Amino acid sequence: MDLLTVNDRNGAYPASFYAQDATPLPRFPTAQGDLSCDVCVVGGGFTGLSAALHLAERGYDVILLEAQRVGFGASGRNGGQVGTGQRLDQDALEEMVGKTVARALWDLALDSVALTRDLAQRHAPDAGFADGIIHAAHKPRYVPEAHAYAEKLARDYGYDKIRPLDRGQMRELVGSPLYHGGDIDMGAGHLDPLRYAFGLARAAQAAGVRIFEGSRVAALTKADPARVETDSARITARFVALGCNGYLGRLEPTVAARVMPINNFVVATRPMSDAERDGIIRGNHAVADTKFVVNYFRFSPDNRLLFGGTESYGYRFPKDIAAKVRRPLEQHFPQLKGIEITHAWGGTLGISLNRMPHFARLSGNVLSASGYSGHGVAMATLGGKLLAEAIGGQAERFDLMAQVPTPAFPGGASLRWPLLVAAMLWFSLRDKL
Repeated sequence: MDLLTVNDRNGAYPASFYAQDATPLPRFPTAQGDLSCDVCVVGGGFTGLSAALHLAERGYDVILLEAQRVGFGASGRNGGQVGTGQRLDQDALEEMVGKTVARALWDLALDSVALTRDLAQRHAPDAGFADGIIHAAHKPRYVPEAHAYAEKLARDYGYDKIRPLDRGQMRELVGSPLYHGGDIDMGAGHLDPLRYAFGLARAAQAAGVRIFEGSRVAALTKADPARVETDSARITARFVALGCNGYLGRLEPTVAARVMPINNFVVATRPMSDAERDGIIRGNHAVADTKFVVNYFRFSPDNRLLFGGTESYGYRFPKDIAAKVRRPLEQHFPQLKGIEITHAWGGTLGISLNRMPHFARLSGNVLSASGYSGHGVAMATLGGKLLAEAIGGQAERFDLMAQVPTPAFPGGASLRWPLLVAAMLWFSLRDKL
């Protein structure tokens, strides 16, 4: 099944609030004929745009190929949350790779947030980067765990930007009866992801990157130089950087065995009054809860609640996304029962088996970064920079990420989907019970 077209019109952004609200970029041309460059970047999301920008700033001649439009995939459709840390918490990472490497991974994650904040302020001020993510515990037993984790980060990692919240404090900030406490991380933040992607694209083009849209890669030949083929172009490149995430398909089987696509869904409500907004989230913060299938939400600048989550057990989006997401929205906020939903959209992201990004050197001059597992706004931005560093001969940080084990899904790309469906059903049942 072709994930680039099964749920979307070719060459068109989804009917999201982000796409309606942002000033569109002029369409970039389609790659044609025989082309050559120092680096060919495949994928026009956060990873590819960041890689292209940082490579061009290093003096490389860069071509970026995007099968649809820049920011078309998960990068332009997500919840916009810029979280601290890796996708796994530090306790899990310490057990997986040891305390020394876990600390280095924590520092990388802090760098990813700082990089995203800096790039957004310089190249996409209209993306509206704002500080603060509230982590909301949906079960009472998760509250002491959240508080203990905040204490651990302060004690072992010197991170003092997370404040524990008890049930009363949570209710002051989030007007949902379902949450029992948690924490607020003021070192994290949120932004408009599509406007951010557009800003990165403008910056990359200004730095000299040749961006081509509607240029789907059909074949990749690992050689020196490498060869990348689309329907209408043949690119010769000293290096290739893959940033395809959930839309990789079978272009690179070893990555496809470790990174699989899943769908997630978001709605936008009608604009609310300031009083209505304060009854949902007090302050300009984003919220994510502790469910395995995470519910996440924040407000747009014009006071629309952007609410995302729910699971999907097929590659096709449901026929009525709004109805699917309305159910958890109204469960969390009974006061919004029947509220008008103006936009509803889905997106495809890439996840790994252990939820850690998959960084890999596929050959001496072909590298890949993907599998951010819902934690990709900051980490994909940094992932692009790490690709640029590695190509430039400074591979220490890329190699640090690459050494984190990302096992293949059992059965590889062929059996990963039915096994994931079974797992998602189990975790969904666990969340409900």
